[in-house]
Amino acid sequence: MRTELSIVAAPGRLPRIEAVGGLAGRYTGADTVHLIGTAATPLGGDELAISIVVLPGARLIVRSVAATIALPSTRTPLSVAHWRFEIGAGAELDFDPEPTIVAGGAHHHTVTMVQLAPDARLRLRERVQVGRSGEDSGGWRGDLVADLGEIPLLRHRLELGAGASTDDRLRAPRALDSELVYPDERAASAGSIDAVRLPLAAGGSLATRTSTRLSAGVPVAAAVG
Repeated sequence: MRTELSIVAAPGRLPRIEAVGGLAGRYTGADTVHLIGTAATPLGGDELAISIVVLPGARLIVRSVAATIALPSTRTPLSVAHWRFEIGAGAELDFDPEPTIVAGGAHHHTVTMVQLAPDARLRLRERVQVGRSGEDSGGWRGDLVADLGEIPLLRHRLELGAGASTDDRLRAPRALDSELVYPDERAASAGSIDAVRLPLAAGGSLATRTSTRLSAGVPVAAAVG
């Protein structure tokens, strides 16, 4: 199944939402949208294409009502999600959905593209857990590409679980909490050996925490701040 979701926020009106497939959006406030699953997705072979645009001067908060569960199909274990974020001049996006859970035997690949105006504001959080209770055979890969106008802001790839080059079922992490923040002028800091916030050369920061299991609590950027 192919899922397409488009959210466009503009000043002075409710965001415009268009959806086809297994994911939709619902207004929960004047500038807030919650993502809602309308069918079981992603299954192996599924492709998701999500576009979130915040036009100049607008503000948008995006949350979700439940975790996303990636499952294998009888045909293939691999599902792919393409996320595109565009934040215009003077605009602000706060994106913090519930985690993605990659079930045993499934592989999920996320490609995230971010285009920021130099005076935009962004908080983009991603949480991933490989395996439900008693499972550790799933795999996840995330590619994050962010540009600040014409300037490259970030090029980042991380893999977890089965198939990762550093996988070790005894010691390798199975969970990720990642947060891209712009602007952010704080210096680099580390909350532990597995949690660190690093400043980006063009401004902003990327905070990353890996572990065996996701934990409830404050966002990773605040935890290592």
